[in-house]
Amino acid sequence: MTDFYERDVRKRKNKIVGNSGEIKAVNFLMEKGYEILQTNFKTKFGEIDIIAEKGDVIVFVEVKNRSTFAFGRPIEAVTYRKQQTIKRVAEVFLGINNIPFHDVRFDVIEVSEDDIIHTKNAFD
Repeated sequence: MTDFYERDVRKRKNKIVGNSGEIKAVNFLMEKGYEILQTNFKTKFGEIDIIAEKGDVIVFVEVKNRSTFAFGRPIEAVTYRKQQTIKRVAEVFLGINNIPFHDVRFDVIEVSEDDIIHTKNAFD
């Protein structure tokens, strides 16, 4: 019983921390002139944290939140498999909204307590 409770508490804490990172990332993007189209876009294939637009480019953003970068950069957690999932979900979004695929970019935003690092074109 205790193990279940501890896992549940940890899961809720991670969700709260993740949500705060996404809020910071959204604010960061808006300050940089991006229009936020959607957050937490979900399909049966997976989820994209933020979908934004700047100019004529749709930007799919994966947000990685860590309390510190001391043990490596959060972008390292965006594995090839995660990239493929994001691409697949992006294709669904583009299809639903009839947007050409050549006008897209995949970014990663790393959030810590002290820093935000925005990597544009993090993967193809």
